[in-house]
Amino acid sequence: MAKKKKSGKKSGNNKNKKGKKKFKKLSLSFVPYSDIAKLKSSERIKKLLDIVLDNRIVILQGRLEPTEETSMIQSTMALVDRVDKFTGIELAVIQPNEQENMVEKFKSHVAKFLVGERDVLTIMGPASIVKEVKRDPSKIDLMLNDE
Repeated sequence: MAKKKKSGKKSGNNKNKKGKKKFKKLSLSFVPYSDIAKLKSSERIKKLLDIVLDNRIVILQGRLEPTEETSMIQSTMALVDRVDKFTGIELAVIQPNEQENMVEKFKSHVAKFLVGERDVLTIMGPASIVKEVKRDPSKIDLMLNDE
């Protein structure tokens, strides 16, 4: 029987010497709305950016105000050139489907007025880790970069 030669090329798979697949560490941080509710706008942005700069993916209960989202994006753009290996953030807001019934819509609007949009999730993470967030009514796909 002829012996097979080893080619010397490294295979593109992520396996260790024992043939088991290696997994990279993925760190998620859940931030309840109550943790940021009483903070000033600039403090909210700083708190969330600090988590993202620590290479963690943030799952925020609720959402930032549109002006805060704009400020968050502006802040990250300013950090891209100043922070080593920081390439920005990916941010996505996931909302439940709107109800069709007028009574349900009214209840929902009253609840949002009283306590804010807590049935919404905001996902944000460093662009070096999060490639894309795809969403549809039944699921969320968080696409990660291969590095």
